Amino acid sequence: MMAGRPKKCLSLIGFSLLCLKMVASAKTAPEIPTIDQAYSKISNSITVEWATVPGATSYLLTAKDGDTIIETIVANSPGTVTGLKAATLYQITVRSISAAGRSQASPPKQANTVLAAPILEVSSPSSDSILVRWEAVYMATGFSVSIMRANGLGRIWKENTTNTTLTFTSLDAGTLYTIKAYAWNANGTPGDDSTCNQRTIACAPGRVTIQEDPPGHLSVSWSNVDLGDYYVAFVKSDDGLEVHCNTSLTQCNFLSECGFTYFISVFAYNKAGQSPLGDVFNYTTAPCCPSDINPVLVSSDRVEIVWSPVRGAELYETKAVDGFNVVECNDTAPACTLSALECDTKYNITVYSFSEVRGSNTSCASRFVTTAPCSPEIKSVSKDAFSVIHVHWRSSNDGATYTVTARGEEGLYRCSSMGQSCTLGGLPCGSLFSVTAVAETQAGQSLPSYSVPLETVPCCPATLTVTQVTQSVINVSWTVGTGALTYVTVLEAHTGQSKCHTHQNHCLLGCITCGVNYTVALKAISASGLTADCAYQRYASSACCPLGVKLYRLGPNGIRIDWQAARGSANYSTDLYGSKGIFTCSPSAGLSFCDITEIPCGDVYTVMVSPVAETGLKLTFCPKKIYSVTCSGSTLGMVIYRGKRNAE
Repeated sequence: MMAGRPKKCLSLIGFSLLCLKMVASAKTAPEIPTIDQAYSKISNSITVEWATVPGATSYLLTAKDGDTIIETIVANSPGTVTGLKAATLYQITVRSISAAGRSQASPPKQANTVLAAPILEVSSPSSDSILVRWEAVYMATGFSVSIMRANGLGRIWKENTTNTTLTFTSLDAGTLYTIKAYAWNANGTPGDDSTCNQRTIACAPGRVTIQEDPPGHLSVSWSNVDLGDYYVAFVKSDDGLEVHCNTSLTQCNFLSECGFTYFISVFAYNKAGQSPLGDVFNYTTAPCCPSDINPVLVSSDRVEIVWSPVRGAELYETKAVDGFNVVECNDTAPACTLSALECDTKYNITVYSFSEVRGSNTSCASRFVTTAPCSPEIKSVSKDAFSVIHVHWRSSNDGATYTVTARGEEGLYRCSSMGQSCTLGGLPCGSLFSVTAVAETQAGQSLPSYSVPLETVPCCPATLTVTQVTQSVINVSWTVGTGALTYVTVLEAHTGQSKCHTHQNHCLLGCITCGVNYTVALKAISASGLTADCAYQRYASSACCPLGVKLYRLGPNGIRIDWQAARGSANYSTDLYGSKGIFTCSPSAGLSFCDITEIPCGDVYTVMVSPVAETGLKLTFCPKKIYSVTCSGSTLGMVIYRGKRNAE
């Protein structure tokens, strides 16, 4: 619609001119006007002044800029052509119009439209300043900007500049100001002006205080700001998360987490907008507390604990308290070894996280850890009559179980007790052991006690053999007893005792009475003097050798051997050794003679009458006699005693 109006207007003007031409043919056209002056006060118009033409009823004003022509009909002088471009040179003409027609155009007059008004953008960056910005204006060489209170009170500040920005300072906070600006050209001609209002802001809130009470809750408060309608507090953590609070009060509460640094700023707002940024405060919360404290090693005097690193901690302080005593360790690593502790003691252990800014977090929870039990002290190791080892110790642990271990080449032997003694059974004889005791509770195991040596008694020989060597001497032999260094052999009867101490495994015992029952005993003795009493079966010494052995001739080929039986009952065996053979006879029970028939005469015989043991073994240690048996031709030959031979 707007684009079509000029066309209609031009058509109407053309029609009018046609009518004027028709009238002019009948009447005389009015005189040509003379332009007195043409000037511009507004950037889109030019005002023209001319002398009045008699008979003219209206005037046609024309403004030409190149191919562009803008015409306006006015009633009288002065007249204004509008719809023009700012800062543009136009050629202006005037025609008078009457009923007789339209005059010719007046001599042209040139005029420039003034500069366009700057388009202003104003803001208040602080409570006492206003910033004015504008874009460049065509053909402008400078600008004039003024400011005053909107209520008209006070002075006017005016500044000229060739820039496109200007800041007015030292203003009153929260006050509405009117800003006016215009541009001028190279001739100093001012252009259109722009006017706008801007209020300065309110001041940034002051006396900002930050408190954390209780932990996990931040309270931010500030002083009241004049002309402030409401406030917005921003809290941004160092991991980038930001929250805010919008309130008309002077306090906001925020949830906080341990180990963070929070950056806090508070703005005041009113109709003018946001206050300038005040001081930015930072608040660091206490470092987080370790929550997974784990004892990885507990001994009698040492506790090693570890935990996961926590946010905000630069150092960890570990304390172990047992009532009056405190043990501490500080480290940057999430681990600590508490040493020099008391055994079997319950400690309250707390790990405090520490940062240089906030110090220690004293709200960290503690846990109880009991050290391992104290090492027992073995007081005695004894053996009873049944070779059972009794171990006694001393200890002050609470609710501990004690295990005693005897360690030797033969293996390990253990006994346990919750008291202060236990017995070790089944230990092999002739062995050396190292005996230690260990205490154990739910907290752990103590170090072993100092070891005590234990030597079991030597082993008794597995077998013992007694052999009659002579009528008054026997040989006792035995197998080696483990752990024995020397042996003592004792034969004892009502007639007396025979004894031998040797480091060998056999011994000759003299002064043995024949035909007597003896008790044989052997003691195995270790290097340290431990003695094993070894009891064996009774031993009966051999029967005594007979006395008064004589030979008598029985016919041409027979011999009777006669003797006097010794003390005690015994069986005897008679042997005659000659060059022509050996002749043996055994008497009937209870008899003290024995007959040998068919013995050759004319030979020398060795005669031995020997007692026979119960086992049937014939003893050969009795004395031998030599007899000569002659052949005289008579039936009763002579038996001649030739002498005595010792037993071989």
